[in-house]
Order: sequence, then C-alpha cells, then structure tokens
Amino acid sequence: MSALRDTDRDRYLACLLTPALRRDAVASLYAFNAEIARIRDLVREPLPGEVRLQYWRDLLAGAAHGSTEANPIAAALLETIRQHQLPLTALTAMIEARLFDLYDDPMETTGMFEGYAGETAAALIQLVSLVLDPKAAADAATIAGHAGVAQAIAGSLLLMPVHRARGQLYLPLEILSAVGLDRDGFLVGDDKPRISAAIEAFAGLGLDHLRKARHGGPLPKSLVPAYLPVALSETVLIRARKAGWAVFDGDLREPQWRRQLRLLRATLIGRF
Repeated sequence: MSALRDTDRDRYLACLLTPALRRDAVASLYAFNAEIARIRDLVREPLPGEVRLQYWRDLLAGAAHGSTEANPIAAALLETIRQHQLPLTALTAMIEARLFDLYDDPMETTGMFEGYAGETAAALIQLVSLVLDPKAAADAATIAGHAGVAQAIAGSLLLMPVHRARGQLYLPLEILSAVGLDRDGFLVGDDKPRISAAIEAFAGLGLDHLRKARHGGPLPKSLVPAYLPVALSETVLIRARKAGWAVFDGDLREPQWRRQLRLLRATLIGRF
C-alpha cells in the first residue's frame, strides 16, 4: 500500500474505500499496474523498458528472476492471482499493451486507442471486479469496457504535456485528420483552433464512453469500489473539452481534497 501511495495516489485512496478483506488484493493489482505504466518514466531508451516488461512476463509464466520475495509487489501480485484465480491472459495482455508506451509511434485510429484502453484501464477494472465479486464481474464486463476507455482518455489528457514533450501522441491520428492536422502539427502546437477542436473531440469521445458505462445497466454494490477511480474522469474530460489547446500548459485535475470527496461520494451513493 505504501508503494501505491507514492505511484498512484488516487487509486491508493480508492483502496482505502475498498472492503478490508479485499483491500490488499486490490492494492496489489493497482501497484502492478503502476509499475508497468511508469516504465517509460524510468528509462531513456525502449530496450531497457522492454527488459522491465519481460520481467513481469516471466513472473506470470512461472520463471521469475531471483527470489520473488525480494520484490514485494511481485510477491503480492502472485498471491492475489493464486487466491482469486485471476486470468493470466488478461495480465499478460496488460503488459503487452504497455509496449506502446515505450515508443513514439502515434495511435492511428480511435479503434486502436479503444483497444489499448481495453487491455489496460478496462482490464484493470475487470480484474479488480473479479477480486471483489467474481459472479457479478462477468455481467459487468461491458460497463468495465466503456469505463476503462473513458478513464484512459482522461489519463491521456492529464499527461498530454508530458507526452508532448517526449514526442508521444495518444490522441488518434484519425481525429487529427478530421480537423485538418497531422502528428507534427499537433505536437508543434501553433494551430491553436485546430488543436482545440481535436482535444474537444477526444474529450467528447471519453464522455461518450462514460455515458455508455453509466447507462450500461445497474452496477452491483459489490463492484462499486472497482469503479471509484473512474469517478474522477468526468471533471477531467469536461475541463479538457473547455480548455482546448491550453491543456498543454495547465493541470486538469481538481485539488486533492476535492478528488477525495468525489471518491467518498461515489462510495456512498454507489455510482461512479
């Protein structure tokens, strides 16, 4: 839990609102996600990043490098997999999807981004749901899919200044083309009206998926903790749609205390 507090504070706070009996297992999944999501921040070249991802592949395949106990995140993940019989295919797909983060190739289409989000953010929601209530999780898979895309778009918008500085582009070229931009034009940042239109469209896509998630059927109370981090996405998406090109220079997040209140409110009302 302490490692998660430093690497993903919002999910750490969501863990604190998770039933105590499931809290450690949920934290292990969130910590694993944070580890593979931040690899690009820790390496300068793709190859060392691929080596780090291979460590996690080998761990899931039963060929861990050295003593698992030496890595508490790995040990906790393996225990969670064992206790809750989690599908290794979903965890492996999360690792494979993170290869995209190591390179500067752009997202080509919205479908490509939705696939990436499905294997990362949506898969994480579904895995946590399996820990919380395996039977209910199966019935909420479609909700998890839409919620994950909304959350991934919000996350991409939050990180857009960092991605732009690196030359990364998560906003699909399909959207850029529709407003008359290409990759280089977007990253240079001079054409503010077209950049604003592209960001508005991207945020709008996130809001559309969030709406579909919320109208995808009643969410069982047992699964609400898995969706708490999604409750923070709407404000980011709305702010990005209004800010347009200014997302390059600002922070779309609310203050920490407001985010904590949103998580608590979502817990109390049972909706994200």
